[in-house]
Amino acid sequence: MPMVFLGLGSNIGDKEEHIRKALTLLANICKVRRTSHLYLTEPVEYIEQDWFLNCVVEVETDVDPKKLLSSIKSIERKLGRTKTVKKGPRIIDIDILFYGDHVINTKDLVIPHPLMQERLFVLQPMMDINPDFVHPVLKKSIHELYEEHAWAEKIMLYK
Repeated sequence: MPMVFLGLGSNIGDKEEHIRKALTLLANICKVRRTSHLYLTEPVEYIEQDWFLNCVVEVETDVDPKKLLSSIKSIERKLGRTKTVKKGPRIIDIDILFYGDHVINTKDLVIPHPLMQERLFVLQPMMDINPDFVHPVLKKSIHELYEEHAWAEKIMLYK
């Protein structure tokens, strides 16, 4: 089975509880192998909002990427996520960052997640669980990408 990495974030209400509930629901559809620390990160682009709580998890699944995306969207809705302002506040956000070395570029799904290589809120948690993982398009390790962008955003260890 491919190594699948998901990014989770929340910046509304009890952020830690939203992430905990999302992890519990994810465990119903895949096996959660490793979870990064939680990090407080400043919003990117749309900055008039609370800081985010973020983490990355490595999961094991035999569900194909499209079906996994559908299950993730269902979890987000179950936890109360509604579509509002693009890049705005959200109760929970779950993104497929990597699905092994798959490269997918469709209208509904892009893997690896676009711009994740520039987002410290993804790279720092990925450093916790698999710094040697190689981005299948850029052919650089997470550690290399982190070194290139460690200055990009404000981020603090939460737990």
